[in-house]
Amino acid sequence: MKHRTLTYLMCLTLAYAIMATNSMLAQQPFELTDEALTWPDNEPAPCQPVPTERQLAWNETEFYAFFHYGMNTYTGKEWGNGDEKESIFAPTAAPNPRQWLEAVKAAGMKGGIAVVKHHDGFCLWPTATTTHNVSGAGNAYGRATNIPRDFAAAAQALGMKYGFYVSPWDRNSAFYGEDNYVTDVFLRQCLELAEYGSDQFEMWFDGANGGTGYYGGRNANVSVDASIYYDIPNLRARVHQIAPNCVMWGVGGEARWIGNEQGWAGETNWAMADRGGSFTGMYGQEQGWIWLPGESDAKATSGGWFWHNGETVLSAERLFQMYLETVGRNATLILNCPPDKSGALPQATVNRLAELGKMLGQRLGKDLAPAAHIEVSETRTAGAARNYEAANMTDADKDTYWAANDGTTAATITLTWDTPQTIRYLQLMEFIRKGQRIKRFHVEYATDGSTWKPLATTCETTTVGYKRIIPLNGSTSSSYGNGYQAKALRISIDDSRACPLLSSLSVF
Repeated sequence: MKHRTLTYLMCLTLAYAIMATNSMLAQQPFELTDEALTWPDNEPAPCQPVPTERQLAWNETEFYAFFHYGMNTYTGKEWGNGDEKESIFAPTAAPNPRQWLEAVKAAGMKGGIAVVKHHDGFCLWPTATTTHNVSGAGNAYGRATNIPRDFAAAAQALGMKYGFYVSPWDRNSAFYGEDNYVTDVFLRQCLELAEYGSDQFEMWFDGANGGTGYYGGRNANVSVDASIYYDIPNLRARVHQIAPNCVMWGVGGEARWIGNEQGWAGETNWAMADRGGSFTGMYGQEQGWIWLPGESDAKATSGGWFWHNGETVLSAERLFQMYLETVGRNATLILNCPPDKSGALPQATVNRLAELGKMLGQRLGKDLAPAAHIEVSETRTAGAARNYEAANMTDADKDTYWAANDGTTAATITLTWDTPQTIRYLQLMEFIRKGQRIKRFHVEYATDGSTWKPLATTCETTTVGYKRIIPLNGSTSSSYGNGYQAKALRISIDDSRACPLLSSLSVF
């Protein structure tokens, strides 16, 4: 009986509590609100890893120049020992970075990297960090030289991107190998260079680190561990404070060396890698856990990186092949064009660069895709403010893209024209903001719109990434040819790491 009374009292207490709560709620204003959807645009989830905004902007530069100029131009060496007298640097005219940039712009390049300190430690600006700089040059032209200042000003005036190569290794410095070299010399040099323009797109750190050298008279062999010696995390953070869009290349850890200095990347080329892991720069790693895109450095001339008397310029056809095998394989191309002792590019180089620019315009200038009718096997369901239609691939807007639905890893894209078109190249671009996805695809064409024949059968049609250019005859060395008469072109994506996305599709 006692238990029943206790239960009754508990229920009565609960009832009074509910009544009191309801009374309080009734006195409160009641408001309806719309529930915000967490994924209103139905965007595909990122396929990790993905690039930073800084890396995206860097990738869009695509094709740019290297300008190796400095003490070695006047000694005829490639690697100075560091004991060269400052007076040897004696340009026969005022160095002209604007002429350098105008010449490479005519070739279709979007910017350039100027070497302002090589391994010999000689600085092409009046730095406060060392006396081994232009202040002690052998003539008035040399003493008035300030390459970072003039190069940045010229690039800004021409609407081009720019950055600087500064060697971590310094064969002149008496402090190299000691802690104060990093804090008092190298880091300060990088910060001085960053001050020459907050809009720099890349700072280039060579992989050569340590060895024999003058080292302020020590004439020693100095070894360092580049992975820790240069205090790169601190350097990267401080440079980014000044120049937020400046990618730190090589040792800096934001872009990788393709690895051959010959102007080619792997046909299968992932923009991912394991930092410090075992991988080949030409190919990257499909399962890499960081975004580390590749840059290919190559020489436009027959000599070394610096100008040498008697060197010649490679043919426009050879330079175009390099372009296809780098920019066309999900890498960037930095093409070296060395100024001579006058501080200007030789006229033969200028002429060849103009020839290359015309060739690029003729071969990859007229896009046939916008005039085609495009059909896809699947289109992702549109969201509130974004659609994923096939037309997004030909609208010239880098921020729109075609996409398949989640769970789909294979799809077809078919282009048809009313009349036959002469086709030679296919260009594809993934929306890499969401990660690199496509693993394998193949290409076919039809002369009658229905009977399909294979194309590019001798190419590895695997990865796409930021940009892939496929010579439809399968050859980068004889890629132009007579082309193919096609009323239809079909791209079949056979496998993908996640639902495929393409921001651009072009046919030339």
